[in-house]
Amino acid sequence: MLTKLARSMDMIQTESVSYPKNRWYILAILNLGLIIVMLNNLTLNVALPELSTDLNADNSELQWIMDSYVLVFGGTLLLMGALGDRFGRKGTLHIGLVIIGIFSAWTAFFAETSNQVIFARAGMGLGAALVMPSTLSVVLVVFPEDERGKAIGIWAAMAGIGGPIGILVGGWAVENYDWQMVFLINVPFIIVALISGFFIIPKSKDETGRPLDIIGAILSVISLGFLLYAIIEGPNFGWASSEVLLSLFIAIISGSVFLYWENRIEHPLLPLEFFRGKGFTIGLIAISFTMFVMLSFIFMQMLHFQLVREMSPFTAALKALPLPVALLPAATNSDKLVEKFGRPNVISTGILLIASGLLLFSLIEIDTNYWYIATTFVLIGGGMGLTMAPSTTAVMDSVPESKAGVGSATNDASREVGGALGIAVGGSVLNQIYQSSIKIPDSALGDSNTIEGSFPSAINVGKQMIADGNMEGAELIASAKEAFLDGMIAACLVAACVAIIAAIIVKWKLPKDDLLSDEN
Repeated sequence: MLTKLARSMDMIQTESVSYPKNRWYILAILNLGLIIVMLNNLTLNVALPELSTDLNADNSELQWIMDSYVLVFGGTLLLMGALGDRFGRKGTLHIGLVIIGIFSAWTAFFAETSNQVIFARAGMGLGAALVMPSTLSVVLVVFPEDERGKAIGIWAAMAGIGGPIGILVGGWAVENYDWQMVFLINVPFIIVALISGFFIIPKSKDETGRPLDIIGAILSVISLGFLLYAIIEGPNFGWASSEVLLSLFIAIISGSVFLYWENRIEHPLLPLEFFRGKGFTIGLIAISFTMFVMLSFIFMQMLHFQLVREMSPFTAALKALPLPVALLPAATNSDKLVEKFGRPNVISTGILLIASGLLLFSLIEIDTNYWYIATTFVLIGGGMGLTMAPSTTAVMDSVPESKAGVGSATNDASREVGGALGIAVGGSVLNQIYQSSIKIPDSALGDSNTIEGSFPSAINVGKQMIADGNMEGAELIASAKEAFLDGMIAACLVAACVAIIAAIIVKWKLPKDDLLSDEN
């Protein structure tokens, strides 16, 4: 009831407010900022081989170059969303873009060590945590309710295609320039977003003047940060390792204290009554499960295309384009389907499309025709579009405008946790099957640890053996490809099972009318 009361009060406060006539232009600028954030999630992946050579970075440093962004980004989302609500969403959006731009330019021109890149990526993650919640919270404020589903659908589409486009941009940059271009390419887009946003995006914030929940903010950073650290490092240290178990323990304890504190304080960072609304809770579950599948799948496909099918990074990214191409129209038109068939039916159907694409993909072999693979990408992309947009709308419809930043940050945090868990679990399944399936020739037994520890390393060892005149290198490469394919198929089957479970939960629990969710 508290959620409904807060929403009603917000509606009363904004009844006399006219929505900006240029709101669709505002959405375009917001989406530009969103894409900048999503690009940085995956663009660097294809540049890691060149970067590691140039900076003499070892595997651990490469891992942290990727993880520092995710850890800071995901760990600070709730805090940054709350800052936007309290002090102004336009301001936090622009500050975040400036931070990303400064660290991007500094890295491109001045970074000379892997530690400097790790530091810069962490700074970019902080900027991204300011930007992403601001984009969705402004959408909630500038669009009337009858247009909000379409607007959020476009926002979700941009968030969904940002990752694949990031890989495409990264492949182009590395093939035509160098790894520094992966960072430098951010700057002109940020300048356009800043200048356009300064004139077009309206100011908005929580006008009630509620005090910022400092203790809740600190607890949220600790809990989310250690949870993401445990998920990311689980495949590296082992899920039963002391580092991972300690991180999970800290995350659980700090998370429990956070919930206790939020339930006790008068002005909580994240009002727990939001979770009593099934639209909010089930929407977050659907988003998390979908991101679990999406990032796990995309992560595997880049290795699949580049190392199994021996494509260049840019060509590999082009081959993955059917996924975002199918995602875009599905997401932008999902609001019409929701009006006709109901939100639970559209979301659950979308998730089942994802599961069907994964199951079809599990039948591929090394010589499978690309167009069969592209068909599975279309199914998965279309399913993601039908899932992400209505799920995000379900979450944001359950949040009053005064808490739009925190609601958006919670939505974004569910994306980050689900995606990180998908990569971790999918990678663990892939690695376990790969290590148990690969056959190492006798002449390569001395490199067995390297070969079993990394599929790319196995390919490199095999190529070096061939260069040295040892034809058993070809046997090793063939066996590594088969073992990787077996692992990838197993990971897809796990993801398909997760998708089916998510579809059942959504169909069973998500109410048809989320505004009545407190009464269901």
